[in-house]
Order: sequence, then C-alpha cells, then structure tokens
Amino acid sequence: MSYCGKVLLVDDDQNVLELVKLYGEREGFKVIGVSNGDLVLAAFDRENPDVVILDIMLPGQDGLTICRNLRSIRMVPIIMLTAKGEEADRVLGLEMGADDYVAKPFSPRELVARIKALLRRTQPVDTATNWKLKYPGLEILADSRTVLIEDQQIEVTPREYDLLYYLAQNPRRVFSREDLLAAVWGYDFFGDERTIDVHIRRLRTKLAPLPFEYLTTVWGVGYQFTPPAKRGETVS
Repeated sequence: MSYCGKVLLVDDDQNVLELVKLYGEREGFKVIGVSNGDLVLAAFDRENPDVVILDIMLPGQDGLTICRNLRSIRMVPIIMLTAKGEEADRVLGLEMGADDYVAKPFSPRELVARIKALLRRTQPVDTATNWKLKYPGLEILADSRTVLIEDQQIEVTPREYDLLYYLAQNPRRVFSREDLLAAVWGYDFFGDERTIDVHIRRLRTKLAPLPFEYLTTVWGVGYQFTPPAKRGETVS
C-alpha cells in the first residue's frame, strides 16, 4: 500500500494510538505509534516522518522535552496533544517550537484534518510568480520555503514560515489575531489566540539580527509587517 505521508504518533494511551491509526490510514497516512518518550528519537531517526504528534504526559521523556529535541534535529511539523483546559501546557508547547496543538479529548477526524492542512502548507510551492519576497536584509523564498537573513538561511518552523510569508505578502496591512488564525492555520481554530503571540515572539527572536523591526504590534488590533520606509515616506 502506498501512503501520502508518514505520521509519528507519540502517546501512551493504546486507545488513542489505535484510533488515530485507524482514521489516519483510512485517509492515506502511515501512522507509526510510540508509547514511551525514551523511544521517540530512535523512531524519528528510523522513520523520518512528515509530521509528529506528541502527547505531553508520557513515560520516559515528556513531550515538551521531546519537542525541543526534535526542533534541534529537523523542522518537521509538530502537533502537541494537551489536556483540555491546560493553557500553560499549550503555550509552553508552542514556545518549545510546536506548530499546533489539539486538546484532549479530541475528534480523530479533526486531528486528521489538521495533519492534512499542516502538510499542505509545508509542501514547496511550484510557481513562477511571486516566488520570492525580498526586503532589506530579508528574503522569503516560496519555492523552497526558506528564510534568509543577509543571504544566510535561518531555521523556522512550518507555522513560523507561513505566518511570516503571509504578513510579508501584505506589508503594512494590520491583521487581528483572528484574521491570522483563519488565514494561516487554514481551518476553524477554536484555540487560544495567544498562539499568534507566541509565534510572533519566536519570529522576532529569529529576525533579531536585522537592524529593522519588521514585525510590529498595533496595540488593541493585532500585528503588521512593516518594511523600512523609503526616503520621504512615513510609515504609519
């Protein structure tokens, strides 16, 4: 059987492993289940998955530690599974580099939909138009989904790339957090709007070597991408 993608699912609940495997493989994914945090890095290296789904509470290494370790290896999309109502865990997972989160208990159909949406957005773009966004010191390449600062590639997660590219495509336009969730996450997102704040904060840290503050906050509204002003031009 040929698969459209490979999912590494890390959870110590056998029911979750079996249910996600059932729904995922029905949609064309190969789902590899791991129930102990200490076994994840070996499975990750062996399977080279397209996306990782991580529970936070695990025997062995916890999901947050694993997320941080995976981020140091490869920018694979990561979805965290968190207990319902545990806002601190969700924010911490995003801070560690997760692209998304799903609160337990969850619908397996919703989880599969999020996997598909995330993978669609992480595929390189084959297009001859608008393939590169170029600003002073900063280039964003759509065909390879890479970000360059002074011609040097920096590591960004799939969601960080999507968010930066979307904002840079619309310079000086102010977006609310709801706007960005709808445009970048690409589905009905019922999570915390602080997801956007965390991703913006991470991007600002990675863009810090630039002499310009490209990602600016419009208090009470949201965020905008602000290129350096041309001579005689005022940035609002």
